Amino acid sequence: MRDRRRVFEDRRHAGAVLAGMLAGKLPAGSRILAIPAGGLPVAATVAETLGLPLDVAVVSKVTPSWNTEVGYGAVAFDGRVRVDAGRRSALGVDEPGARKDVDRAVAKVRRRVERLRAGRGPLVAPGDTAVLVDDGLASGITMALAAEAVRGAGAGCIIVAVPTGHESAVTRLAAAVDEVYCANVRSGRSFAVADAYENWSDLDDAMALEILDRARRPDGPPVRGPGGPGVP
Repeated sequence: MRDRRRVFEDRRHAGAVLAGMLAGKLPAGSRILAIPAGGLPVAATVAETLGLPLDVAVVSKVTPSWNTEVGYGAVAFDGRVRVDAGRRSALGVDEPGARKDVDRAVAKVRRRVERLRAGRGPLVAPGDTAVLVDDGLASGITMALAAEAVRGAGAGCIIVAVPTGHESAVTRLAAAVDEVYCANVRSGRSFAVADAYENWSDLDDAMALEILDRARRPDGPPVRGPGGPGVP
């Protein structure tokens, strides 16, 4: 799949491929943590296939007001903020504008935490293995901050699993976490996560909550543990 585009039918197909890569390689007690909203269909398929619990690590990109797809920073669920000054400058965002962009991202993270994790306990238990799943890595800044925040929450091992990612982001992230799984690594100056998918659309919070509710229902798929069936 290296340097190929349109390799996944949709996010669920991408999750099935990732589940196949992870099958038999995760310790007991691992937790699948989706980066909402786009990472949820991927993570839900991984969690269901491997019989592991699903939750969300809420992190949001910091983006300029005129382009919500291009990020130059990130905000995490625990209040951590990271801004790449070089990327901010390259986008022409001044400091007052950056403060507004960060405030907007902070509000988004708070809203999602309240909606997607209302009434739930700690994200991880001390020493847990956390598998962070998103639909792709562009710059990697959002996932890097998510890993930092989840480590701060007590996780003993951080594994990142993504269907697609830019080679430079995957390489940088591999130095910051314990393991990285990426099915479709691409290089080059131009990179868009959506280019790995035949069918791509944005997900809103309502769709994300529906996926989580289905995964959390008592009559949902049984937990089989990390030795459960993989995906060819």
